[in-house]
Amino acid sequence: MSKKYSFGIDIDGTVTAQEFLLPFINKKFQTNLVLADIKQYDLSQALSVDHQIFYDWFKETEIEMYENPPLQNEVIRILNNWHPVTNLNFITARETNATDVTTSWLKSSKIPYDALHIVGNASKVHAARTQNVELFFEDKHSNAVALSEELDIPVILFDAPYNREPSPKNVIRVQNWTEAENWVKKEFGI
Repeated sequence: MSKKYSFGIDIDGTVTAQEFLLPFINKKFQTNLVLADIKQYDLSQALSVDHQIFYDWFKETEIEMYENPPLQNEVIRILNNWHPVTNLNFITARETNATDVTTSWLKSSKIPYDALHIVGNASKVHAARTQNVELFFEDKHSNAVALSEELDIPVILFDAPYNREPSPKNVIRVQNWTEAENWVKKEFGI
């Protein structure tokens, strides 16, 4: 049986818990940040740390942070329910040096998927277009807007303190995967 739908899915902050980086950040920068403190996507600004210093630390630590990040509630159950009739295409801004750790994590977490696209700083639009994505799941506001507008598809935006800017009508804000599942059931019948 061929798959009926094609979904694009971000990883960090969408499949993973949004705060998964904070224990690493708090340890390194001797802070006590919680998710509610992160009002901007650029974490160096939340820390009031020089962007290059933060970037250098992030590059040194990213593989360790990606090894076993906690998952959002219900995500594995929901993706497994969708997988028989949906191509699940993970499209992430991780860098190519994270390909092996990401693939291992997806397998060890038993997360079903059909494709993994690691796009780094490039736009996710091209990878989503290549996979004929009809719905995207994202936590970064600018990505959600670009995907929605350039591909004319709905985008499920996982609410977070860092993504609360106004959004076009095709960007649907949800609090969790259960809300996303209910929206998909209503709109896609799965």
